[in-house]
Amino acid sequence: MIECTNCETAQFLQITQSRVYFEDGEMINEITEQYECTLCSGEGRYTYSEGGERTSVTGDVQVTKERPEFA
Repeated sequence: MIECTNCETAQFLQITQSRVYFEDGEMINEITEQYECTLCSGEGRYTYSEGGERTSVTGDVQVTKERPEFA
């Protein structure tokens, strides 16, 4: 679950930009998504690369494995 670190919820996140990179034309090598929180105007970027081996999160978003407190 990707959620806003300021609001601690995913409810108000919108993807403002998304990019999928295919190295060989078939397998997904990287997914990059830019998020904006419509409640607090926070922004962040999530990048997922090669089978989850490299995951990067920057800005006002975080990745959690728990259910959100406010849904």
